[in-house]
Amino acid sequence: MTTKPKARKFRIKRSAPSLGSAAAAQPENPQAAPPPQQQPRAAAPQPPAAPAPQTGEVASAGQVAGENTIDAIRQEGLTGRQLRMARRVAQKHDLPATSDFDAVRLLRDKGIDPFQRSNMLELVVPQAGAEPHEGGAPDAFASLPATTGGAGAQQGKVQLPQTVPVKKQQLPSTEVSPAERRAAEIQNIQRDIGRRRRKKTGLLLVRLAFFVMLPTFLAGYYFYAIATPMYATKSEFLIIQNEGSGGAGPLGGLLPTQFATNSDSIAVQGFLQSKDAMLRLDRDVGFKSHFTQGWIDPIQRLSTDPTNEEAYKAYKKNIKIGYDPTEGMIRMEVAAADPTVSAEFSRQLIDYAEQRVNNLSAQKRDDQMRDAREGFERAEAERRAAQENLVRLQIQGSTLDPEGVIASLRTQIGQLETQIIEKRIELNSLLNNSRPNQSRVDGARGTLEILQAELATLNNKMTDVSQGENSLAELAANIQIAQADLAARDMMMQSALQQMEQARVEASRQVRYLTVAVEPIESEEPSYPRAFENTILAFLVFAGIYLMISLTASILREQVTN
Repeated sequence: MTTKPKARKFRIKRSAPSLGSAAAAQPENPQAAPPPQQQPRAAAPQPPAAPAPQTGEVASAGQVAGENTIDAIRQEGLTGRQLRMARRVAQKHDLPATSDFDAVRLLRDKGIDPFQRSNMLELVVPQAGAEPHEGGAPDAFASLPATTGGAGAQQGKVQLPQTVPVKKQQLPSTEVSPAERRAAEIQNIQRDIGRRRRKKTGLLLVRLAFFVMLPTFLAGYYFYAIATPMYATKSEFLIIQNEGSGGAGPLGGLLPTQFATNSDSIAVQGFLQSKDAMLRLDRDVGFKSHFTQGWIDPIQRLSTDPTNEEAYKAYKKNIKIGYDPTEGMIRMEVAAADPTVSAEFSRQLIDYAEQRVNNLSAQKRDDQMRDAREGFERAEAERRAAQENLVRLQIQGSTLDPEGVIASLRTQIGQLETQIIEKRIELNSLLNNSRPNQSRVDGARGTLEILQAELATLNNKMTDVSQGENSLAELAANIQIAQADLAARDMMMQSALQQMEQARVEASRQVRYLTVAVEPIESEEPSYPRAFENTILAFLVFAGIYLMISLTASILREQVTN
């Protein structure tokens, strides 16, 4: 199959008649024209005109040569990318290419390398001595190489780069294609973005170095080179109750020992962390004088005459006390610049804790015993008063037992009444006879009168002892009331005595003991400062502060800009 080349359309502009056949057709693409400042070159021979289409079955020599050239191009093994590039270059130069291989052939016939980006410059080089056309621009197609095969085509092909004369000023063309302009703008934007990114990265590194790395370096330098080593002495002790304290109270046997002594352990911990313990420690072993020595670093050293508040800050910093409620153990760590002094501080604090535990238990025992003792003494005094009242009532009257006197009178009255009834019955029996014995009747009547007179006497006596303020009846009632009061006071005194005994037993069960589980021993190696851990901690702290400030500043800046 043969391909018929299409006839190209040119807009031909004629120049002066002297140009003759040197004037060639100029394509519509204005970018192919060289700049006016470019030095004109020798005119290259024009390519021969494309063969006219022929009819019939016989192919022309040009068609056969074109097909052979396309077959040769196929055998070169060009890639798809190269073929697409050739097609784009052919379209750019308005070449009638029917296929990618034909585009390569046409470009090569024009002397253009389809795989180079500078192929347009090879086409628009003006011929030497060429004159510009009517628009002032030289003929762009005057520089096209000859396409007639053989050595003539190779000789007329312009190869770049070429030497440029330096006598005349050579300026590049100001006309750039949209693709190249877009690529240049994208490259400029990317370059600007990269430059700003490098600038911001540099500023970030400077800020990190100033606000994070420099303080971390100073902190590490202090911990490694300046800080005075501190020796820590660790000890553990616990507070236990008396062995018999489990039965005290309804829930005493259900509570473990650590919960029973929880309040005492917390109280001891608070005392050891108080200013009172610091003052006692300074008074006994010289806490302030130890931390005012000149060989201690300035940060940990106290001033020459420190106040109690300054010494207390150093005390809380160097003495750490913790309490574990699950085990009931109090752990104490004492740090000092001298291991011997550190151990001495620890022993003194344990002694203070033991004294405080004893004081707490003694105070509890004294409070319980004092209340019970006061109750017993009050009950005893009230019983004594009731007993004295009873005795006073008993000795107030003429008789010691008015109730017995009243009971005796009541008995006598009862007996007389019985006898009077019997004598009345006997007298009535004698009088019922038709001829009673007068002597017996008189005797019975006289006996009856005597009994009645005695009964009246006893009734009068009973009336006398039961009436009036000082009667035996009132005296007996007061004595009964005093006896009841004395019995009640006896019962109250007995209860108070039992309570006092129970309080004594309970007080003995409330005894607390401080047992040292881990004795304080002098340390051979310093425990503080922990240089690496403290340096890492300082880095994290400074980094966190910087991050917080940066985020806050960025949020505020965004809010302000919006």
